[in-house]
Amino acid sequence: MKHLIAFLLLVPALAAYSQQDAQFSQYMFNGLYINPAYAGYRQQWNVNAFYRTQWVGYPGAPKTFSIAADGTANNNRVGIGLQLMNDKLGAQNNTSFYGTYAYRIPLDDYDDKTLALGLSLGILQRRLDLSALNPNDLNDPILMNAKTNEILPDARAGIFYNSERFYTGLSADNLITNLFQKGEGNKTYLPLKPHMYFTVGGLIPMSEVLMLKPSLLVKEDFAGPTSLDLNAFVLINRIIWVGASYRTAILNKDNIDKSLEKSAAVVGMVELFINDKLRFGYAYDQTINGTAANNYTTHELSLSFFFVNAKARMLSPRYF
Repeated sequence: MKHLIAFLLLVPALAAYSQQDAQFSQYMFNGLYINPAYAGYRQQWNVNAFYRTQWVGYPGAPKTFSIAADGTANNNRVGIGLQLMNDKLGAQNNTSFYGTYAYRIPLDDYDDKTLALGLSLGILQRRLDLSALNPNDLNDPILMNAKTNEILPDARAGIFYNSERFYTGLSADNLITNLFQKGEGNKTYLPLKPHMYFTVGGLIPMSEVLMLKPSLLVKEDFAGPTSLDLNAFVLINRIIWVGASYRTAILNKDNIDKSLEKSAAVVGMVELFINDKLRFGYAYDQTINGTAANNYTTHELSLSFFFVNAKARMLSPRYF
């Protein structure tokens, strides 16, 4: 058991983020994964899938799959979303399902500026495969008290503002799971903590065929270091996005050993709009903090399908 605990504690430091939540590098192309208020932003129904395999070749490294759909109702005033995710890390396997409702408030007569308030409700199933562990002490009380299967309710909330060329949002998840978590072993070593996300970004036209999209994401779980993602993309002829991200840890907490290497990673991404209904994306992550994680790479694939709505009120494509 101590090897699992050591792995779970070490992995966040190597990954350049401390959060327990599953991470996707291409989150900026579907904000529903981190903010329920994003539901319905595109004003057309769409389905998005992610598959991420982290630190390929490292035993027990994370593998994550997620599929989500969202769209609008009630004359674009309501956003609706569904999300299913499976995240496997070592002996731990988590599956979650959420339903999302967002109320969208227009702030101008052209529907270019919108403030949305969102809420997600769902369930989280956490499974622990004890057969995958090799503890030194089979009678370890932590191991004996750990629940191998638990189903917990969860809630997420968020606020999201966007105009034609600017967006920002604030959200939180794991809001109630800790209240229902049972078993001292799980509460002590695998606690479910609330996470907060702050995003901001924009779109800067550079020419008739080039647009620049800078953005940042701050992630906080109130236990490990605060995580910061800095992102920059160029859209070429409204067909292909090419960009990069730099991920690092900031605002270290007092309970973290100061001798640990500072977390850092770089990401390269390409997003291709095959046509007006289909988008394909790929991200390559590389840890650069001088630890053993530098020897393992991360790959992430995404696929989106859009149900084009000829009656949508938007005058230009949604870029956020």
